[in-house]
Amino acid sequence: MDDTTLQEWTLDDTTAAERLDRVLARLASDLSRSRLQALIREGQVTVDGAPVLDPGRKVSAGARITLQVPPPMPAQPQGEAMDLSIVYEDDDLIVIDKPAGLVVHPAAGHESGTLVNALIAHCGDSLSGIGGVKRPGIVHRLDKDTSGLLAVAKNDLAHQGLAEQFADHGRTGPLERLYLALVWGVPERKRGTVEAALARSQHNREKIAIVSDGNERGRYAITHYEVLEPLPSANPVASLVQCELETGRTHQIRVHMAHIGHPLLGDAVYGSGFKTKANRLTQAQQQALAAVNGQALHAAVLGFEHPRTGEFLRFESPIPPNLAELLDALRA
Repeated sequence: MDDTTLQEWTLDDTTAAERLDRVLARLASDLSRSRLQALIREGQVTVDGAPVLDPGRKVSAGARITLQVPPPMPAQPQGEAMDLSIVYEDDDLIVIDKPAGLVVHPAAGHESGTLVNALIAHCGDSLSGIGGVKRPGIVHRLDKDTSGLLAVAKNDLAHQGLAEQFADHGRTGPLERLYLALVWGVPERKRGTVEAALARSQHNREKIAIVSDGNERGRYAITHYEVLEPLPSANPVASLVQCELETGRTHQIRVHMAHIGHPLLGDAVYGSGFKTKANRLTQAQQQALAAVNGQALHAAVLGFEHPRTGEFLRFESPIPPNLAELLDALRA
């Protein structure tokens, strides 16, 4: 069965000459402008009965515009049923509390068993198509071994609205992202900001490195941190830190905290030079750290404006059991 939808409009007499893609962005607001441009180039749009392939074509008063939207293509990869901790869900988006160890998106070495596979299985029928494909819209990611809150779009409108908020990182909008981290040592300043550009390491492609501001490969990155608790309170070897992102780069918190001499506990990539610190831990603390099996980082708070209703949504995720046990052990 062909599920192609057909929409038609006739521009009123007050319409000034304007680009076709801009006009359609107003008329078909549930589709992103990039998706509309793709549909125009595919010949799915006519003006006065004639196909128009140029998104920049000017249209004006009296023009009759027809838009055909083919049904979304089946998702790739395929869905895989998994247990998900769903914090919130509606027709536009879903918020997941991701456990540590779960990869978000299929990639080399992780072609299956990812959050994307699970989401396609869970809500594939309600996905109206991101860019013409029935797939969840990933607007931000968490590392495999980072736990916590993750928002995912179900359609173009939500994808565009969330992507804009995450690109802005709360500088001018309402986005709120707070992380809890356990780091080695105690930063000298209780509150501080790390501002250092990041780029893929040229020596190890799996690592991110600090680069100079003038390096054309570098991406501007800012992390704000606050020391919540030295651990233990007397003669501390570690501390509980809250981090707030002003940008969202790959491994940003992990790299920035290591850069100021306080890498995350359990971070084998950026904290390998601190392995001897573990010798200062008690046996119980060492066992609790080993049970974390990755960096001690949790996305604890996520707040954003709903892309359709404008309502501000804020979610909190409790620290997961393995990190809670490590935190308790370090307090002892």
